[in-house]
Amino acid sequence: MAEIVIENLRKDFGSFTAVKSSSFTIADGEFFMLLGPSGCGKTTTLRMMAGLELPTSGQIYIDGEEVGQKPASQRDIAFVFQMFALYPHMTVGRNIAYPLRSQGVSRAETRTRVAEVARILGIEDILSKPVGGLSGGDRQRVALGRAIVREPKAFFMDEPLGALDAEFREHMAEELRALHDRMGATTVYVTHDQLEAMQMGDKIVVMNHGVVEQFGVPQDIYDWPATMFVAGFIGSPPMNFLGFDGSVAPGATEVALGANRFAIPQARDGGKGALVLGVRPEHIRLDDAADYRGRVLAVEYLGTTQIVTLQTEHGEVKARTASSDPVRVGATTGLAFNPRTLTLFDRDSGRALRSAANERVLDHG
Repeated sequence: MAEIVIENLRKDFGSFTAVKSSSFTIADGEFFMLLGPSGCGKTTTLRMMAGLELPTSGQIYIDGEEVGQKPASQRDIAFVFQMFALYPHMTVGRNIAYPLRSQGVSRAETRTRVAEVARILGIEDILSKPVGGLSGGDRQRVALGRAIVREPKAFFMDEPLGALDAEFREHMAEELRALHDRMGATTVYVTHDQLEAMQMGDKIVVMNHGVVEQFGVPQDIYDWPATMFVAGFIGSPPMNFLGFDGSVAPGATEVALGANRFAIPQARDGGKGALVLGVRPEHIRLDDAADYRGRVLAVEYLGTTQIVTLQTEHGEVKARTASSDPVRVGATTGLAFNPRTLTLFDRDSGRALRSAANERVLDHG
């Protein structure tokens, strides 16, 4: 397999810049997620890595070799598309075998490798069937099989589960991660689904408007978002933002919102002017003894938990609490925040003010 290094990668389409000076490293054997909304540049980045688009500038190294200007056929990678891209007139076995036949692999070795891939994917019983009559899940397995059988240095996947329904998509995500763990292959996976990225990825790059907003392990990205975009994109419901005008000196351990003061992780970068305090819904505790108050607007029951929407002096706030907590629409209650989980942002730049707890994360890993 292979380490993949991206250095200052850029892609222009005329006057439009789709990817702006992106840099990150994918470790050998890692399951790596390119995450972001539609149009953020994640698929363009993947296509440049695969050789389906040539970069305007920057370098792409696969297994130590610079391949930025080489065609896909010379990169020893396999690409799995969202719409499978199978040959409908061929059987499952012939679809899987096609890359080997194109490379001149002997018939005996082709049969052996196709049989092994079919066993891994659990599709031995459909090898002789035409792909046209298969379910979406089986067609996805065939597409994966065609990629796996080549034994490439890296697998590139562009939203490969996007055409499946929600329930089966979750099941296939588990299967795909288990398959990756068995094979130990370097895998780069594009998705707009943050839950899918958090569930499957070893590392995540979050992109927005062609820019890498943050790069790191899922837990760090969730706990210590580098920007307001990341904080709002990751999480369901996303992070709450409480905007205010004020100042925070370097080394400060609390911040004032009106008449209320909140403890925060020690800030190494000070801020002044338009600031935003970020808090995740699950880090808010409803406590009548707390000074910061909110009026309950709605309660959404989710089984063991509930989402409580409250109106505060700084806007609406969502809290995730135990469903056994007594909450009544229209009532006023106190909101207590866990200071170790708060993030302070500069509203104009959208950047988090760096703290001792998250400075390594805010420097893009």
